[in-house]
Formats: sequence, structure tokens, C-alpha cells
Amino acid sequence: MKNLTLVVGASGVVGSEIVKQLQAKGVPVRTTSSKAAGNKNGVETAKVNLLTGEGLSSAFEGVERAFFLSPSGYADQYKNLSPLIQEAKRRGLKKVVLMTAMGANAVETSPMRRAEIELEKSGLTYNIIRPNWFLQNFHTFWIHGIKAQGKILVPAGEAKVSFIDTRDIAAVAAELLTTSKFDNQALDLTGGEAVDHGQVAKALSQVSGKTIGYQSVDPAPFKQGLLAAGLPEDYSDFLLMIFGFLREGYSARVTDSVQAVLNRKPLTVAQYAADHRLAWT
Repeated sequence: MKNLTLVVGASGVVGSEIVKQLQAKGVPVRTTSSKAAGNKNGVETAKVNLLTGEGLSSAFEGVERAFFLSPSGYADQYKNLSPLIQEAKRRGLKKVVLMTAMGANAVETSPMRRAEIELEKSGLTYNIIRPNWFLQNFHTFWIHGIKAQGKILVPAGEAKVSFIDTRDIAAVAAELLTTSKFDNQALDLTGGEAVDHGQVAKALSQVSGKTIGYQSVDPAPFKQGLLAAGLPEDYSDFLLMIFGFLREGYSARVTDSVQAVLNRKPLTVAQYAADHRLAWT
């Protein structure tokens, strides 16, 4: 099959939604997996090991456009992203959309920024999207504390965050992959307002019928919980570092990028909570 769009990271909350939205646009999609190749619901999956390069070349056969993100759990995302960018350059892809994170461009030597720079200098037509913290974290990563103690337990202090719904991230990515209006731009993606974690807890309580609170926890025990959950120490340290930036207010900025690309306002915290209310009940 020709004219494929390759989606790397399709098993996650962003990538899986991108696949859905591209299919809705009639775009043929191929995904990658580190586990097994296959074909499901009209989507071919190629087995790829980003660290060894196994399967990488064949995954790009017939591909014209691609979406890249590094799998979670890796502190050095550049090691995962660079081989993808190099292969895209070798193949002369028509478009690459790379997802990093808001603030990735603050330090030129950080792993995410190094990947951004490599793409910017590749000669390929590209977009870089840098989303803020995901609303979906509240029913994935932080769900244990909510269910076990009725609290969001993270080291976020009282800082406000312009949380973004991953469905908006995916919609932006799908639009950028299929249009050229914003070519060769980097876009910081946020929700439409900045709220603190206590306000999110209130929104979750309203839709779930449960009393859900928020407690800012100390970084040290939080790290121990991450390690107990199986996260590598370097990635746990990375999460603590970006929580530190959050507490200092760096995640409160609101941009108009979602509105500019999609011609609509971002999904709200209340809408997210309503759509996922069963997760907390």
C-alpha cells in the first residue's frame, strides 16, 4: 500500500486517537509496536525496535507522512526519536509531525530539543507540537490515588496548569498531517484556561458523585511510588524535574494554537470530566 501515514506511539492516549481521526478522514494508516506485527480494524502494525533499529526500514515502506513521539518511560527521548527522523529524511517523506512537550525548547541540549533541532535541520516539511500536561493523566497515571484515597496525589503545589485534552492534541496532529497551512512551525498546545489541581478535583467530584480531593505530596515519597510502579529511576527523576517547573508556574501559560488549527475552542476540564466520569465511579 502506498500513501501511508505512519503513526509511532499508537498504543498511547494520543497516538490511538490520531489513528481514529486519520481513519475518519479516510487516510490509510500504519502503526508501530515494539511487541508484534499485525493487522486490526484495517490498520497494519509493523514491529519496530527503536533502540536497535530492527524493523525500522520496512515500517517506512510506502509511507509519505509520519507522526513521531517517544514512548513514555524514557528519559532520553532523543535515542528513540533520532532514528525515526533519520529514516524519514532518507526516505524524503512529505511531512513529519513530531510531538515533544511544552517547554522542551527551553534548554537547547535537552533530549527533546535535540530531536526538534534534528527535524528542523533535516530539510523535511515538518510540524512540532508541544502539548502541556494531559487531562487524561487523571484517569490513567493518577487514578490509583483517586481510587485508593479519594485524592489526586501529585507534587504540584497550588500552581495552575493549562491542561489539554489529548483528543485536542490528536485532532491538531491529524490536521497538520493532512494540510499544509502551518508547515514548518512549532506549536505549543494548551487548554483554554489554567486551573489548579484542586479545581480539577472539584470537577471530577461533580460528575462522579464521589468526594475527590487534592493533596500536594512531597517529591521524595512521590518518587518512591513511581519506582514501586516500575518506572526507571532516570525517568522518575525526569518527572520530578518537570513537576518542579510546574510548581514554579511554567505550565500556566495559555496559547491559542488549538483554536488556530481546529477553528474551535479547546475541550474544557468540565467536558473531559463528564466524558470520563465512569473512570472514577
